[in-house]
Amino acid sequence: MNITELLNVNLIKLELKSKTKEDVIKEMVTILDRDGKLLDVDKYLQAVLDRETEFSTGIGMGIAIPHGKSSGVKEPALVFGRSVDGIDYQSMDDELAHIFFLIAVPEESSDEHLKILGQISRKLMHSELRDSLMKASSAEEIITLLEK
Repeated sequence: MNITELLNVNLIKLELKSKTKEDVIKEMVTILDRDGKLLDVDKYLQAVLDRETEFSTGIGMGIAIPHGKSSGVKEPALVFGRSVDGIDYQSMDDELAHIFFLIAVPEESSDEHLKILGQISRKLMHSELRDSLMKASSAEEIITLLEK
């Protein structure tokens, strides 16, 4: 499954309002819920927060990829969010996170979230893509960039 199949314009927020790690997760979970991807918002949110207690999903280079596997998820989905100011996400390199991908997969998905995580990580290794995602002016442009 390609990551752009999990994304639509309703799941992209170019200007996240959050200022903290927990708030950005909640903000992105709300976006998922509004798009009808969740069965139980609280259950999914808790799965993501629990995952973060193991170790931060702030992978460095200005990127965080919070994720959760939960029976509160109706179907696999991906949220893209961007914070121009950046958020302290306790990233591995101690830098602020600006680009966020929230991955949601149903409990019964075997390793679907790991495949999605791998695809995103491989794409984001390229600084040109990270720069382009920061400069993109529309949700459609974000999807086009990720399709490449």
